[in-house]
Amino acid sequence: MPGSRILLIVGGGIAAFKIPELIRMLRREGLSVTPVLTSGGAEFVTPLTLSALAEAPCHTALFDLTRESEMGHIQLSRNADLVVVAPATADLMARMAAGMADDLATTLLLATDKPVLAAPAMNVRMWNHPATRRNRDLLEEDGIRFVGPDEGDMACGEYGPGRMAEPEAIRDAILAALGHDRPLRLPPEAVVSLPPAQGRLSGHHVIVTSGPTHEPIDPVRYIANRSSGAQGTAIAAALRDLGARVSFVTGPAEVPPPEGVEVIRVETARQMRDAVERALPADAAVMAAAVADWQVLNARDSKIKKDAQGAAPMLEFAENPDILAWLGRLTNGRPDLVVGFAAETDDVLANAKAKRLRKGADWIVANDVSPETGIMGGPENAVTLITETGAEPWPRMTKPEVARRLAERIADTLAGELP
Repeated sequence: MPGSRILLIVGGGIAAFKIPELIRMLRREGLSVTPVLTSGGAEFVTPLTLSALAEAPCHTALFDLTRESEMGHIQLSRNADLVVVAPATADLMARMAAGMADDLATTLLLATDKPVLAAPAMNVRMWNHPATRRNRDLLEEDGIRFVGPDEGDMACGEYGPGRMAEPEAIRDAILAALGHDRPLRLPPEAVVSLPPAQGRLSGHHVIVTSGPTHEPIDPVRYIANRSSGAQGTAIAAALRDLGARVSFVTGPAEVPPPEGVEVIRVETARQMRDAVERALPADAAVMAAAVADWQVLNARDSKIKKDAQGAAPMLEFAENPDILAWLGRLTNGRPDLVVGFAAETDDVLANAKAKRLRKGADWIVANDVSPETGIMGGPENAVTLITETGAEPWPRMTKPEVARRLAERIADTLAGELP
């Protein structure tokens, strides 16, 4: 709500140059911001800049005798409604995971009893390093939420996941963490959906996967499916509009995630499977992601170069985790309703029906993605809902319309109105 207090810890990365714009956005939402600038962050942005934009003092030193005589670092950590770390560098994440308190930022994080949201930012290899992955997993187990990182070009000249999420995405994640389903800048008349407390799916938790997965070959190449993520994004938004709490697990999609949902960004199939497992328990799961079936076993840490003879590199493949089959066959903690998708080019209904049985799914949403349909990556979809009782073809419609129809069917089922 307006007046909520944000303690914003600015880490030492080039992404710190985005923080002034983030502060402007948060102030426009009516939030108060107290900046804390690390010594590394001060190499990229000045305390005066942050203080002027936040209209509040920018804190930099742990041993400020005036405040410390009153245990100022404890008060600072407890007075906020949400602590935000942006950019959360690899070093800062490591010190957070280790429980260190050797400067003002880490001391505040260790002393706070408030929720913490982190926006990672680092080189792609640092992000993919097992140590960083362990630190992130540990921080998530401690209850810290994450937004990003995004995938793209980096200041170091490399490309991949590790870019800090854009200020708009961080703002929306902050609003979601504070319990807002829309950015506060929207006028009330612009919100046409019911508030979650009044929706048909109020009190229900639904997991939605979306987008493609990227299976790396080397730092610049990967294997992927042709998926924009538009259908999964529309489904998450439709479930949110019916009042569900949505955990949205998305690969590197072309469309931005919906507002008002918990966004969990992943890259590979294995990461997506782990994220779904961490999001359980749930009442329903909609597996709309186009997950790559195979991963490259001998992926390289450096770019593969052509040899003098121009011979193609020999790639070794291994099967990826089958997320839908794992979830459908889960014996402990399986959602009441598991919905899969089947994008087929031939024998659509027969293949979809067989997939439902093979994967242990309750429903399969089958769609014909043969090239002549223009559906894959397009704005429309023509699907058939496969259930235990038969096949129900739906007319061709926009992806948001498909999403709303599917969300209503899910609500009917969870309410016991449909088998």
